[in-house]
Amino acid sequence: MESPNQKRIDLIFSNYTSSKYKVLERTLQRPPDELISELMDSGLKGRGNVGFPTGMKWKFARREDAGTKYVICNANESETGTFKDREILELVPRKVLSGMAICGYCIGSKKGIIYLRHEYSYLKEHLQNEISIFQEFVKQFNHDFTIEIFSGSGSYVSGEESSLIESIEGFRAEPRNKPPFPVIKGLYGCPTVVNNVETFATAQVIFRIGAEEFLKLGTSYSSGSKLFSISGDTKNPGIHELELGTTIEDVVKEFGDKNIKSVQVGGASGYCIPQKLFAETVIGYEGLTTGGSMIFFNNSRSMYKVLHEYLRFFAEESCGLCTPCRVGTQQLLLGIEAVKRGEMPVGYIDVLKKLALSMKISSKCGLGQSVANPFISILDNFKEEILY
Repeated sequence: MESPNQKRIDLIFSNYTSSKYKVLERTLQRPPDELISELMDSGLKGRGNVGFPTGMKWKFARREDAGTKYVICNANESETGTFKDREILELVPRKVLSGMAICGYCIGSKKGIIYLRHEYSYLKEHLQNEISIFQEFVKQFNHDFTIEIFSGSGSYVSGEESSLIESIEGFRAEPRNKPPFPVIKGLYGCPTVVNNVETFATAQVIFRIGAEEFLKLGTSYSSGSKLFSISGDTKNPGIHELELGTTIEDVVKEFGDKNIKSVQVGGASGYCIPQKLFAETVIGYEGLTTGGSMIFFNNSRSMYKVLHEYLRFFAEESCGLCTPCRVGTQQLLLGIEAVKRGEMPVGYIDVLKKLALSMKISSKCGLGQSVANPFISILDNFKEEILY
């Protein structure tokens, strides 16, 4: 039974097939400034973990005086437990391509790039076929905008927008110093908007139904709906679109298996929420952003093993550019193993926490900065499983 505080939504995967690219054709007849204003009015925030206002990003890029600008769709989707973007690209690629084209129209860009995760190479032919159809329709609308696919190199850090840009330019995927931000100086030094797959698809939905209708969903700070990749100990795994503002308790009641003791929200870089906090933890930008991933763990799972795998993942995926992340990820992994084996005293846990917090403020990009999220939340809530 559905919780009264939870609504099932079907905006992203809905079969809106009255005419191919009809929404795009209608939208391109409106002034760019009007479209950006509607996007800002809708309150749409990036559907990744950062949650920057999408309309604001487009506005910043539009006001830049440059002959060349770029629109990049981030389809690197490498956060653990997340598989929603793959499904969007497979089932409703038109919504993504339309969102990119509208963004190009708004900011004055003629070139779009889909940065496709290496493991999603099997989707390339499918997407290329859809892009060919898209290009024919765009010509009919007298809109000069082309899209190409760039195959990523398979690294986690490529999901960070400046690392992604470095990769497209042919360099090692490493984060850039900011500012300047990509909307000012991005791909090849030109103003660039980078949004993920779900964000572009949601933008297309907003231009179809209108900002007012979109605002009927969610909360005052977290408007609309969101796709959730639900996995782990669940009776109904898969991708589900839910209204923002729902609680972890609502989600667990709907999808959880028996005896769920924790939910990892936001993948490896997110937070581990214990059962005692389910009712008060809100999914949204005023609470926890999910990045699209929710992994359920029941009482049969070892939270030490969960933490160990996350730390091993971070240590392996660190690009090695900055010392806090390169060294810190290794030391956290070695440290937690030493405590578990009894080679280090229990008090060493506090030393490791301080290291994780130092990484949060001194690492160059989101990978090192986010290690503290799962590390501290698991240690604080499941300390006995780590120590004994």
